[in-house]
Formats: sequence, structure tokens, C-alpha cells
Amino acid sequence: MRSRPSSGRRRGSEPPEPEFLIDRGLSQLSLPQALRDAGLTVRTLAEVYGEQRAQETEDRTWLALAGERGWIVLCKDDRIRRQPAELDALTEGKVRLFCLTNANLTFAGQAEWFLVNRYRIIQASRKPGPYAYGVYRDRIDKLWPKPDRPS
Repeated sequence: MRSRPSSGRRRGSEPPEPEFLIDRGLSQLSLPQALRDAGLTVRTLAEVYGEQRAQETEDRTWLALAGERGWIVLCKDDRIRRQPAELDALTEGKVRLFCLTNANLTFAGQAEWFLVNRYRIIQASRKPGPYAYGVYRDRIDKLWPKPDRPS
């Protein structure tokens, strides 16, 4: 009987699969479906709150919920990390946020950028928040908080 090579991890020590929450500024149909087709667990604000309430829910409220539930936020509104109430929610909830750096992408482009970077996003999201990363065509870069630079 052949034994499998060990991955070096003991059973049960695998990190849990990440769960993503998609901001209402992104596609609420084609993007979630593309990410689900790639095997990711995804929620939209409409699924969490209902369609009408999702439109009315303030960013700081759903960001706090994402932090409470450990969901990784995907968005395209880079200003979210610059607004005082939202920044407080990011910080207090230790939210892990990944933001497209091109707000003019088509829905297909949104899916492509997130999927090309999905392993980078998953790897980065294993670190505790709060933080925000920019998602580019072929990489992710930390946007906030900026790492301290040596003097």
C-alpha cells in the first residue's frame, strides 16, 4: 500500500477557507458567480441584508459586520479607507480589505483581476487585520497602513 507524501501539516491544522463579502459597488451577479465557479465562498450585501436594505446600509455598518464574521472584503471604492467613519470600522473590526485599483473595469475585468490574484489575496488574508490592499492586474500591494520605513 502506497502512502501519500506528507504536506508537513497535521490534520485539522489547515487554515479555514476564507469567506468573502462583495461591496455593492462591484457586480452583484457576474462577479460573485465567477468567484464561486473558481471555488471561493462569496457573499453579497444583498444576500446578507436583502436587496433594499443592502442599498441603504452604511459602509461602516457592513464593514463592522465583515470584521465580526471574519469575512474578507472585496471592493472598488478606494476612498473607503480615507473616510473617518469607515476607517474607524476598518480599524475596530480588524477588517481585511482588497480593493480594485481601477474603478472603471467591466464586470469581466473585475472578475479577472480578482481571480488572477486570488492566491495572493488568500495568502495575504491569513494575516490579521486591519489592512487594505490594492488589487492590480497582476499583483496586490498594501495600501494601508503603510509599513514603517526605516529612517
